[in-house]
Amino acid sequence: MPFPSFVIHARGRAYSISGGERMAYEQMQKQAPKEHSLNMLNREKLSLTGVMDVSGFDENVIVLVTALGPLTVRGESLHIDRIDLSAGQLEVRGKVSDLSYEEPAREGGFWSRLFG
Repeated sequence: MPFPSFVIHARGRAYSISGGERMAYEQMQKQAPKEHSLNMLNREKLSLTGVMDVSGFDENVIVLVTALGPLTVRGESLHIDRIDLSAGQLEVRGKVSDLSYEEPAREGGFWSRLFG
């Protein structure tokens, strides 16, 4: 019977213990694909899942790293109400004016993209 999963913090690192295996918490996060969703209410409350990191923020811009790539939230009086990166959840309040995902750069030259 496998052991239950839990996280241990030791020497400045976090380790996940699952089924008798020891794995760095960062490795565990990279292995588990997360879904990403967002829900906005009246352009004033934004709830997100699949958030992996917050790259930067101020009252006009919040830059996030999500399971589907970088996301920039622009607006006025933006505040992060709740953040739980271990669960991948984030809530933002303020007047949201723009949501934009950064698309990864395409690889290859012109012809490979054309006939790819």
